[in-house]
Amino acid sequence: MAEFGDFISAVGKFGVYQKLLVLFLSLPLLINPFQMIGQVFMVVDVPHHCNTSWIRAVGPNLTEEEQLNLTLPRDAEGSFEQCSMYSPVDWDLDSIMAYGLNATEKCSSGWVYPSAEPPSLLTEFDLVCDRKDLNDISQSVFMAGLLLGAVIFGPLSDRIGRRPIFLISLLLQGLFGVGIAFVPHFYVYMAFRCVVGASVSGLLITDLALATEWVGVSSRPKAVLISHCFVAIGQIILAGLSYGIRNWRLLEIAGSAPIFAFFFYIWVIPESARWLVTKGRIEEAKKALQKAASVNKRTIPPELLEQLKPETQTKSGSTLDLFRKKHLRNVTLIMSCAWFADSLVYYGLSLNVTGFGLDVYLTQLAFGAVELPARLSCIFLLQWFGRKKSQAVLLLLSGLMCLVVTSIPEDQPVATTVLATIGKFTATASFSTSYVYAAELFPTIVRQTGVGLCSMSARVAGIVAPLIRLLSEYHRAIPMAIFGSVPVVVGLLCFLLPETRGADLADDTGATAPELRSRTLEVLSKGDTTKDGADSEKGMRSCLESK
Repeated sequence: MAEFGDFISAVGKFGVYQKLLVLFLSLPLLINPFQMIGQVFMVVDVPHHCNTSWIRAVGPNLTEEEQLNLTLPRDAEGSFEQCSMYSPVDWDLDSIMAYGLNATEKCSSGWVYPSAEPPSLLTEFDLVCDRKDLNDISQSVFMAGLLLGAVIFGPLSDRIGRRPIFLISLLLQGLFGVGIAFVPHFYVYMAFRCVVGASVSGLLITDLALATEWVGVSSRPKAVLISHCFVAIGQIILAGLSYGIRNWRLLEIAGSAPIFAFFFYIWVIPESARWLVTKGRIEEAKKALQKAASVNKRTIPPELLEQLKPETQTKSGSTLDLFRKKHLRNVTLIMSCAWFADSLVYYGLSLNVTGFGLDVYLTQLAFGAVELPARLSCIFLLQWFGRKKSQAVLLLLSGLMCLVVTSIPEDQPVATTVLATIGKFTATASFSTSYVYAAELFPTIVRQTGVGLCSMSARVAGIVAPLIRLLSEYHRAIPMAIFGSVPVVVGLLCFLLPETRGADLADDTGATAPELRSRTLEVLSKGDTTKDGADSEKGMRSCLESK
């Protein structure tokens, strides 16, 4: 019986159909950076002080300066305290001015902000003083949503298909993303962000499956990483969007509403033919393959199409399947650690964009600008050096950059930002490599379950990353030391993974990477009459035989 790779070769390994599919899958990812780190620009710190309007009852004619001098203590530098005030007293104004106030307390009647500042999350929901930690906590809640999405949508995608999960995720992201702009309370805001996080997770893991299962072996990195480039472009757009729109509610609408432009995806996004075969839905798989061949101006030989049969031994996969066999257990554990480290350093740097000393919008622009070449470079790195070496070395470099940042003095913001930008480059490239690598390591019947488990690990890191930032209260170097040490350790573990460059995708849980390379060599030895196969056969054979 023919391998599924033979049908992809007949359809065209990366023809017009696949290019259009990758484009359609990639467009919604332009919005993902806004959902993930857009909150950073909604909580920009502004001067503030306690609301001490109580004194107006006894001194209605006081100027603002007189009011503040009477009711607010000053810090060591002579500035008004932002989080404390003199305790209100039941005295007349003359007594207050003659004797002054001594007892202090925390702000009990809210805070006052500059009237010229546009509404932000910080000013509208008072994310200052004792409530300032709610900012990082809400980022962790969003990451918890990403985790929830991985738990739900990963296995569900293996059961009911990639296409319905992709469409459901789009709908949820649009509805709750726009809904955030109208929330009356910060806890409602966090709940909506959690749902948006789950939808983003569903979008990412189904995008990965569809991008890899419709293309040939040699085009898999290209398909995945092109979609990741749209995330990088979205990072750059985010810098301009947040700079131009300072009202947080309008910014939320501008960053979420465009998702509704993709309603037509209901008619254009196909199901994975490879998944349909594993589920025994052969007639649907044949129609999907013939449609792809038609768009690519190819014809699938009837005798080859007749060989498309369900594998009788194939059954639905489960999370337990990832741990029953030694080779899958090792892959699952190490790749989960790799995704954890990727996410920890990536979000550790991204969410700290306000903490490197330079203008927040300029730093975000730099971070966005390096993501595009970082993701594009992966196409060549994975082809030249393979998956294992690329994954390990990129993790090591990203960790080392963070560790070096801890030794830079606080009064050197340019040097700190440059090193952090290099770290963001390698962390981004490492994250993109992990997506390609994981999709190739896990077999089709548990691919989404495996990727979903890795994504869960990444989301745990995403939850932890904002909380680690809170440790800067004890020493500014502690967060960056943690963000740096974890990827260094995991990078060394990645050298234990098998290489998958040039190997066909596994469909069941029995095949190992060496067996898949042997199987691919057998296919090559039969000869590939397609144009794509003729162009790549020599290089692929050389790559496989060198392993």
